[in-house]
Amino acid sequence: RRIAQAGGLKINEYGVFRGDERIAGETEASVYEAIGLRWVPPELREDRGEIEASRGGTLPALVERKHLHGDLHAHTDASGGRDGLRALADAARSRGLAYLAVTDRVPAGGGQSPAGFDWLVRQSDEIDRINAAFDDFVLLKGVEAAIREDGSLDVPDDVLGRLDLVVGAVHDGFDLSRDAQTERMLRAMDHPYFTILAHPTGRLLGERDACELDVPRVIARTAERGCFVELDAQPQRLDLADVWCREAAKAGVPVAIGSDAHGADELDNLAYGVDQARRGWLTRQDVLNTRTLAQLRPLLARTMGASGAAKRTQPKKGA
Repeated sequence: RRIAQAGGLKINEYGVFRGDERIAGETEASVYEAIGLRWVPPELREDRGEIEASRGGTLPALVERKHLHGDLHAHTDASGGRDGLRALADAARSRGLAYLAVTDRVPAGGGQSPAGFDWLVRQSDEIDRINAAFDDFVLLKGVEAAIREDGSLDVPDDVLGRLDLVVGAVHDGFDLSRDAQTERMLRAMDHPYFTILAHPTGRLLGERDACELDVPRVIARTAERGCFVELDAQPQRLDLADVWCREAAKAGVPVAIGSDAHGADELDNLAYGVDQARRGWLTRQDVLNTRTLAQLRPLLARTMGASGAAKRTQPKKGA
């Protein structure tokens, strides 16, 4: 309104006026154009520099749901999910995705001995069988490893090294001090097998506040390490917050939008993640899983120690 007034115009609910003449108001774009601005997407209208960007022609081309080629966080009935591998694969494929990372958590008490990870070996074999049935879709082998308070992971290295990616997450100890919580995550990201830091602040909207965490330090370490941060798209999480998504992009850290699906229907959470990403000014290039599978593989491999363990998902011809 101040911009309009400075130009001798008046704005109200009926449109833009020069004197008594209505010169714009049929569309939002016409209102912006009448006062010398480019149209600003609704997600950016929060007085965080969008007017200046509009005036300067530097508004970002925001990411869209159609840009996502895959989903990098989903659970099966092996860890609290409702559906099995094939059901998830079919659901992801029907939604136009080319890949889905299976990232189950270690069952309670299941990691007390090497035999406690036999389920992950069996799952890997089943993923190979399912992938053999498709020529346009791939299940990626992953795990959601818990980050202990000392920064170690609850899955041994010899198991992690067989996977395509490792999603690390904090699931307890949310009351640690800011320094202790931050050091915990920094140590975890220094692990040789660490791909994505999931739901980094641990917030549950309306239920649990974000933990005390030096998010800029975490983002900086992610950039140094070459790994990624997640925007968990569960409606009760939406973690990272939009302001931190924007900071990740500024630091050159691609954000992985993960549905964190616990059932095939929850793959649709991706849309909520895209909405949040747009509020964070993220473009297609700022989001990790806008990459094709062929583009994604080397990015995952660099976070997983020596490239190409024999048990990892093998690329198909042309993938």
